[in-house]
Amino acid sequence: MTKSDQSPFVFENTFSRTFKTEDNVYFNEVTPAAVSDPEWVSVNLQLADELGLQSHNLQSPKMLKIMSGDIRGTSLKPISVVYSGHQFGVWAGQLGDGRAITLGEHRINSTPTKYNELWDVQLKGAGTTPYSRFADGRAVLRSSIREYLCSEAMNGLGIPTTRALSLISSSTPVYRDDVESAAILCRVARSHIRFGSFEHFHYRNQSESVRSLADYVITRHFPEWLDTEDRYINLMSNAVLKTAETIAHWQAEGFAHGVMNTDNMSILGETIDYGPFGFLDSYNPDFVCNSSDINGRYSFKNQPAIGLWNLNALATALTTLIPSESLIPILKTYEPVFLSRYRSLMSAKLGLQKYEDSDEELINRLLALMNENSVDYSLFFRKLCLFSEDREGVRNMFMDRFAFDDWADSYSDRFNRQDLDASSIKRSMLKVNPKYILRNYMAQNAIEKAIQGDYSEVNLLLEILQKPYEEHPTAEHYAGIPPDWADQISVSCSS
Repeated sequence: MTKSDQSPFVFENTFSRTFKTEDNVYFNEVTPAAVSDPEWVSVNLQLADELGLQSHNLQSPKMLKIMSGDIRGTSLKPISVVYSGHQFGVWAGQLGDGRAITLGEHRINSTPTKYNELWDVQLKGAGTTPYSRFADGRAVLRSSIREYLCSEAMNGLGIPTTRALSLISSSTPVYRDDVESAAILCRVARSHIRFGSFEHFHYRNQSESVRSLADYVITRHFPEWLDTEDRYINLMSNAVLKTAETIAHWQAEGFAHGVMNTDNMSILGETIDYGPFGFLDSYNPDFVCNSSDINGRYSFKNQPAIGLWNLNALATALTTLIPSESLIPILKTYEPVFLSRYRSLMSAKLGLQKYEDSDEELINRLLALMNENSVDYSLFFRKLCLFSEDREGVRNMFMDRFAFDDWADSYSDRFNRQDLDASSIKRSMLKVNPKYILRNYMAQNAIEKAIQGDYSEVNLLLEILQKPYEEHPTAEHYAGIPPDWADQISVSCSS
């Protein structure tokens, strides 16, 4: 085997299987079903570098076979994991990896900030598993492009998330409303264990399995807690903290997840499972990005409350490990953590170096004004970076300009009370207010070209979304108001 044929994932001594040392009550061994005529749609070289992978290995013919589900001749022993969960507030029972197959765990040895971390390497769309529930286990190109781009867009915005290493298309047909091409996404994450993973065993009265799963998470991610009596309390406290901080990021950046079921909540508090997501165009707190969510349970404004609801469900699943009198005060930390992080993020977007109590009214007045005037959320904050030199340009985004003037006078007074000069504040604002977000119409453009075999738009969007605060002259057309037809795009749980 030549060097160019080698893959960092092929050899047993470089690919860990720590989860497989656990009782197989948690998973089933699965053999992926390879797709026909696979071809690269995109390879995420930036992420490959962060994971310590060599690009010539990642893009090799050998790797293309593995990423397409053909693991013949390798030592890989993939698994799919069981979990349950509450979906739209209703207990759904057993779910599990219906179309996700974990190849193993890659250990990072070359990046100081991630040194010795294990990252799951997972194929999404590689065929049926014991948890497919009569489905085909496949993913289509359109939904795979959306997840591939959005996970990297979220990372570019500094929001904790799973990542996407590669995406392939194929000639294998998939039958949905129409016949579509099968695609396989390679997803990587520090963990794919969910709130629903613990719920599964709790509601089956398998308390020892709950304990063993918690011990596994602690051993892998928080080994410093292993010998402490409070290790389970620490695990729950961390889930509350990280979930609150992540959802604060969602709210500050105008991101709607769309399907915040407990099986879509990571035990590490990272964003997972990109289905019917959407970034705000015009600011609308009632925005529902998922057409399947007919009651608006997962509307943009409801996300913080749903985060707490889901954490209560996790707490229930951990009652055999943590007494209720300890869980209640842990859950009560959620709201102050969320508010503190959200206020800090919003203050930074406004160019305010430190949040003050009076800023609450300033932020709320602004959001109400944006809602009443249908002002584009991301474009406003990007343009606000130039407020000190182009107040009129910001003003022109509002229909009720007198109402804007009233707010802007208050903002200007607050802005000018700071010690830093306007140019320094502008530079800091440009680093936290993105010029580019993944709007649905942008993803749709990439999907339509990709269906025709042209993957250039996928890779253009990947490039700009990984660096959303920078200037990208070739993508300037994506920095403005969405076209009128963008409002007609509809996504659902099946998207």
